[in-house]
Amino acid sequence: MTPDAITEAPPASAPSAFMGRLGHEPVADIVELLNTKSLDEATEVIAAMPLRWAVEVLDQPQFHDASDVIAALPQDKAVPLLEGMSADRVADVLRWIDEEPRARLRAGLSAETRASIDRLMSYPEGTAGALMTTEFVSVPSSWTIQQTLDHIRRVERSRETIYAIYVLDPASRRLVNTVTLRRLISGASDAPILSVAQPYAPITVPPSLPQEEVARTISKYDFLSVPVVDSTGHVIGIVTVDDVIDAMIEEQSEDVQRMGGMEAIDEPYFRVSFLEMIKKRGGWLAVLFLSEMLTASAMQAYADELEKAIVLALFIPLVMSSGGNSGSQATSLIIRSLALGEVKLADWWRVALRELPTGMALGAILGLIGVLRITIWQTAGIFDYGEHWKLLAVTIGAALVGIVTFGSMAGSLLPFALKRLGFDPAAASAPFIATLVDVTGIIIYFSVAWLFLRGTLL
Repeated sequence: MTPDAITEAPPASAPSAFMGRLGHEPVADIVELLNTKSLDEATEVIAAMPLRWAVEVLDQPQFHDASDVIAALPQDKAVPLLEGMSADRVADVLRWIDEEPRARLRAGLSAETRASIDRLMSYPEGTAGALMTTEFVSVPSSWTIQQTLDHIRRVERSRETIYAIYVLDPASRRLVNTVTLRRLISGASDAPILSVAQPYAPITVPPSLPQEEVARTISKYDFLSVPVVDSTGHVIGIVTVDDVIDAMIEEQSEDVQRMGGMEAIDEPYFRVSFLEMIKKRGGWLAVLFLSEMLTASAMQAYADELEKAIVLALFIPLVMSSGGNSGSQATSLIIRSLALGEVKLADWWRVALRELPTGMALGAILGLIGVLRITIWQTAGIFDYGEHWKLLAVTIGAALVGIVTFGSMAGSLLPFALKRLGFDPAAASAPFIATLVDVTGIIIYFSVAWLFLRGTLL
């Protein structure tokens, strides 16, 4: 059965029949289907599922209504589900439940589960501590390979992953080394576990490390998981590659929305209410609109020049959009490079030295196109720019060089300034850059026009 076929199932009216049709479906397809259903329908289906199956569904980060479903379920059904889920997912689910029902659910959990969840929820969002799970495989360094394999068989159902085994000092419980599952099964059963350990010190991350840095660590060393170690050398959790991917997809979605000139939304498009959508988009649009008023004010300052040479107004959209586009390009490049760690905050001057000639070259290319456009239109009789059309062409070309260069510089340096001030560089949205370049571009445009057209058109 395909995912398209199961979307026709009626869970609210016949949950048992619905589950019968889903009995052999991948969990990801079930989650995708439940995301299209109402909260009542999703809750009824989860409540009717066998415990292990429901836990698998709720454990998926892609299931958008997990928090609402848990809150809607009776206490005697919700608590066993939470006990069966991974600790990091439980922390995420409980974080979005109202305080009173959250306290009630928490009180029903075992002391061990509560301790794990409280620890995870104490770390700031977006850090390794908040992203990690406390369910990992660890063994003492005195064990043999056979003892380790027997232990994995006993606990594998309750662990996030078994592909990395963390070897601890038997006395202090500090991390000694890491063993991959591949290395483990290739060793002799009676050999010590450390005989198949990595030949180098274990790679770890602190709980306060931002999730972007965790992602870089996992990517750099090609890990499936990385241990999170506290200041005393004890493993307090692990971050798995799938958790990193989910977190980075969510963060990238937020960055794209901010770069588009709006507040980030954390729900699917069709689940965002009308008022919430207005709230998320209206504020930024109002700020940008007020900023654009500066453009109108700048143009008013050059009203006399426009009256004398109305032909200058024909090219205002052309030169302004070129500067805004150049700035948006530079902003996108630098935000991405900052996110990937390709450039650091201290590299701002190197970026400036690179973008200055780049902006001048790009401006020269567009300026040449602008000059050719005016020349062709004039000589072909398409439009008459007047007797001073050559000076006008030079003005447009020179203005494009100045505005595109400024756009490249502003677009590349603004993310550095925002990061230095503690803001997200993604806040340097394309509309914001375009507005900044518009205001400054008007000044550049008319200054160049005054320089070249003084005594002729002006």
